[in-house]
Amino acid sequence: MKQTVVRSPASESFPHPLIARFAGDLARLWPEGGKLGLAVSGGPDSLALLLLAEAVMPGEVEIATVDHGLRTESGSEAAMVAELCAGHGIPHEILAVKVAPGNLQDSARQARYAALREWAVRKGVSAIATAHHADDQAETLLMRLNRASGVAGLAGVRARGAIPGSQLPVLRPLLGWRRAELAEIVSAAGLEAVRDPSNEDPRFDRARMRQALQGCDWLDIGALATSASHIADAEVVLQWAAQREWQERVRIDEDAIRYRPSAPGAVMLRVLGRAIAMLGGEARLGNVARLLNRLLAGKDGTLGGVVARCDGGEWVLRKEPPRRV
Repeated sequence: MKQTVVRSPASESFPHPLIARFAGDLARLWPEGGKLGLAVSGGPDSLALLLLAEAVMPGEVEIATVDHGLRTESGSEAAMVAELCAGHGIPHEILAVKVAPGNLQDSARQARYAALREWAVRKGVSAIATAHHADDQAETLLMRLNRASGVAGLAGVRARGAIPGSQLPVLRPLLGWRRAELAEIVSAAGLEAVRDPSNEDPRFDRARMRQALQGCDWLDIGALATSASHIADAEVVLQWAAQREWQERVRIDEDAIRYRPSAPGAVMLRVLGRAIAMLGGEARLGNVARLLNRLLAGKDGTLGGVVARCDGGEWVLRKEPPRRV
């Protein structure tokens, strides 16, 4: 792939109002500041993030490109990002990871975040920024609505979170930006971004949703992304309420977990799922919901090796006794 390396400051490549906009978005998410790490794959979204961050924080940015090794082109794509960063004088490192078999996307995500966490600690990075944007949020929301997901599934990614297993902040300053805006920034800088063929492969849900949305000019992508953010706020409230219900209404005995429910169904569902998981059961949301309905009707039930019985106004959960042979 032929790559034009831009050696002039990024601030000369696109209008200053865009730089001011990004600076404001980043400051709201990360008032403490520090050295910022960027996860840059070479796609148009992450290249735009690189250019914007370089313009706002010259000399305070480090770049990591995670090479999952899942496509033959991934090595050359990572090298392209390294060349670009060298042209801008930005420290860059390629993080090669091995993806465990099974759920490919989930395994890749876990490997990616583990590598970024280790890299950030080693480099003294204060936060990591990723290039999730409004179109990503809208696509995810619609895909999960189509699967009848609950609040946790419908919640969009939050503008600020943490790397799993650490307190290291993950920043998503582009959630208010559209994919087309980011592509224009990259084009104005004279860069040719990496094109992942899976983004156009109809075998993947996201690719089909993206193609469908291209013909729906009546849908407000920004509004959908905002709705996903509101649902994420609601998810935080539900987590808080479930924790309080657990502390006030659950008693853990030597051989059982006893729960005297007093909350709305969405909260009871979470408490029940947590109890089942603690007892070694498989707490898939749909199965837990069916057990919850039985208990609310005054009926006992079994799920994933856990027996749940109604005892007056209390639900008693125990490990299912071994079956006799």
